[in-house]
Amino acid sequence: MDKLDPPRTFGVFKPVGHTVIAFKDEVSMLGAIDRLAEVGVADESITTYSPQEMVGQTSDDLANAGALASIGQELNLVKLHRQLAQDGSYFLVIETDDDEQAQRTADLAREFGARMAQRYGRLMVEELIDSGEDRQEFESPDRGLDDKNIT
Repeated sequence: MDKLDPPRTFGVFKPVGHTVIAFKDEVSMLGAIDRLAEVGVADESITTYSPQEMVGQTSDDLANAGALASIGQELNLVKLHRQLAQDGSYFLVIETDDDEQAQRTADLAREFGARMAQRYGRLMVEELIDSGEDRQEFESPDRGLDDKNIT
């Protein structure tokens, strides 16, 4: 994935066929990258974002979002990524071709304290890490973020 020209739908980040994972710090993210390499995930399948890079990308997304982005969850996800980045999270975006690969990736990320993992499909975004809390709210961008209790 090209970080300088990320995949977008309706003007906002939507990396279909990828899993987006947020980590509390760089050390955790780097540990997960090392482990991914050990299990055979190619370097070119992984894109990293520092908190500053993700804040920049989400700022661009919010400024350029099309009207249709507000119909679904796209804007809420951008706001979630922005909040996590502002809190210091580092991000991995990993190509995940199928459900099994996405779940294995999320399970590995969980070992390194991932704060969230989301698999982007064409029609939906699937949460792969359950925090044990019922965080989903009525799905309206007007209500704000879905994940208000990220730890």
